[in-house]
Amino acid sequence: MSEEGGGNAGKKAILKRSSGVAIATFLSRILGLLRVRLEATVLGGGEVASGWFLAFAIPNLLRRVLGEGALSTALIPLIAEGEQTGGKEKVKRQLAVVFAYLGITLAVIVLVVSLFSRYAARHAHEWEWEFFRNEHIGLMFQLLPWLMPYGFFICLVGIIGAVVNYAGVFVRPALAALILNVVLLLVLGGSLYWSLPEARFLPVLALSVPVAGVLQLLLMLILLWQVGLFPDFLRGWQERGIWKKLFELALPGVLGYAALQVSFIIDRSMAASLGGQAVPALTYVDRIVDIPIGIVAVSLNGVLMAMMSRSAAEGKLDEIADTLAYGLRIVWFATLPLAAMVVFFHTNMLQILCLGGKYTVSDLHSAHYVAIFYGLGIPFFCSLKIILPAFYSRKKMKTVFIVSITATFANIALNYILMQFLAQGGIALATVLASLINNGVLLWLLKRAKMTAKGFEVALSFLRSAAVSFGAAGACFMVYRKFFESWASLRWQNALIVLVAVGVVFMGIYFVLSLVCRSPECREIIGVVRRRRSR
Repeated sequence: MSEEGGGNAGKKAILKRSSGVAIATFLSRILGLLRVRLEATVLGGGEVASGWFLAFAIPNLLRRVLGEGALSTALIPLIAEGEQTGGKEKVKRQLAVVFAYLGITLAVIVLVVSLFSRYAARHAHEWEWEFFRNEHIGLMFQLLPWLMPYGFFICLVGIIGAVVNYAGVFVRPALAALILNVVLLLVLGGSLYWSLPEARFLPVLALSVPVAGVLQLLLMLILLWQVGLFPDFLRGWQERGIWKKLFELALPGVLGYAALQVSFIIDRSMAASLGGQAVPALTYVDRIVDIPIGIVAVSLNGVLMAMMSRSAAEGKLDEIADTLAYGLRIVWFATLPLAAMVVFFHTNMLQILCLGGKYTVSDLHSAHYVAIFYGLGIPFFCSLKIILPAFYSRKKMKTVFIVSITATFANIALNYILMQFLAQGGIALATVLASLINNGVLLWLLKRAKMTAKGFEVALSFLRSAAVSFGAAGACFMVYRKFFESWASLRWQNALIVLVAVGVVFMGIYFVLSLVCRSPECREIIGVVRRRRSR
């Protein structure tokens, strides 16, 4: 069996390739944490931060739907087929058509949203709906025309990233994410150094985002050239049918991703109605939760999508099932301890990342239930990214769309109910419950299609990792509360020292207990580390 397929060789390939991406993503997330610290200091946790995060969410929505969403995942199976029938030359012609049509579509969307935002910024205060008269909504409309071009560049970056992953290059595309954080850190740091007023600083901050997008796109185009898949625009007309195929294949998935992102926007809109602290509370905690999602789930997703697409093109469905089972075991083994740390030590994390400057103790307290519920949801947010390639690689986009729509409606209904009792914490809990519904239905459908190999082994792995994680984290938290909490609460530097020490001890306990419980994931990870060192 090939390394791209199932078996031990396939498992080694998954860990080897995803570990490199995880390291690159980890570097990006570390810079992201520094960015969170500066954002909290400069923007605070109220109206200004709320307007900035709402505006930034719109181009990010475009990225998730048309850049890193269903369009890129639908493209990979078509590329796999094209390479089998016509080699790389056919793929380059197909990519030329895809980039041309996608570029035009993105340009129109960016232009329409930007023009509407400029109009709304001037006239929203005249509209009858009180929601549009909020300060953070007006600020959002002012910033959107500056931010929207980023959506154009980052969508193309996402598509190219999927193509480069398919070509077997995983680490360098992941490093492209560093660029945005570096640029924003420079601008945020500069604003602190020169003490710029908000009226001058916010437009500069917003303009720096599309500048970072241009730099990311240039890097990805170079990578595309290096792997020999730079689009052949001169002969692309020969593959005009690829856009129709891609559109028909991706449309259900795009709508499904769009539904999930619309749900995200509705989440933030409902949160905005709760006051100025709600959106920042959700966003800052989301940045913490995004670390395990990016390092573990996104890293595995790109590798699994490429491998499952090849297996599907060759008709090896048993390899897809084995790869899925392995991916779920690894993602749960890696994310359950991180979830436990967020649940028990989120106050320390928020104190380190946010407290100070314009971010107050009141802002921190407003994020308490958000952190608990988002923390509990980490394993399920991550596992969804492992499950979806099993559908996309087999071109089951309509199935994903129907399930996504169901989960979206459930999320909106749960938002409305739970926010009445838990405010922004209820919105976080609704997101987690909707993710559980999405995971559960998709796994049930895979079971019906006999695509859930080693189901008992996977379930046992989840229960074992959950028990060890929360047991060890709970014990560490009790020791922390008794001996270190008062000292750690004095300043954020103390909290950082305690959190690092507790984290190291906790991970050591988790790994040792997992070995004692005969966790196969421990042996597999140790094997990969040993092979890397031997080189």
